[in-house]
Amino acid sequence: MNRGRPAVVSEFLGTALLLAAVVGSGIMGERLAVGNAAVALLANSIATGAMLVVLIETFAPLSGAHFNPAVTLAMTVRGDLRGTDAIQYFVAQIAGAFAGVGIANVMFELPPYFLSRHARAGGAQLLSEFVATLGLVLIILICGAFRPKSVAYAVAGFITAAYWFTSSTSFANPAVTLARAFSDTFAGIRLADVPAFIVAQLCGAAAALALSGLLRKGSA
Repeated sequence: MNRGRPAVVSEFLGTALLLAAVVGSGIMGERLAVGNAAVALLANSIATGAMLVVLIETFAPLSGAHFNPAVTLAMTVRGDLRGTDAIQYFVAQIAGAFAGVGIANVMFELPPYFLSRHARAGGAQLLSEFVATLGLVLIILICGAFRPKSVAYAVAGFITAAYWFTSSTSFANPAVTLARAFSDTFAGIRLADVPAFIVAQLCGAAAALALSGLLRKGSA
């Protein structure tokens, strides 16, 4: 399906607003929590989940509301999106992610971009990213096929929960991961840790694609 310019713009805007919510709520939560990391994470997860519902409900009719290269890649492999459209989505998502991070930083009187020193490394974190991305993409593919009106709430619910049940706090998105390396705040990630996170996320998306195919075939 040829999505066109409105879809690409929607992917840019949606990803930008998502990152503004993730990074901005992380900064606000950390400042107000005064050292209580659990309260900061609670604020961060609630704001992210709420924003996901709004963004998916708003932009799904225009672009499918991917906001995530891993989701776009899965949709392309499955044949739901043309390769040329996917490339435009990737560019829009990455550009939107950086725009959102820059805006969030500036809103809190910080430099638009500055490298994070927040280390997120090790096997447990990578397993978390694999599980988080597998779950996210699987929910989108299965819920999108059988309960499309529930996708926004299913995705938001999963991500809100995954902030808490994964040791990585569930990035589950290559564009988000890369952009968050340029904010040395609560939601940041050290640039050196980004490549391994992205590999784990893409492996999770591939596993979700395979599982969704088996599940849908079994339900036929």
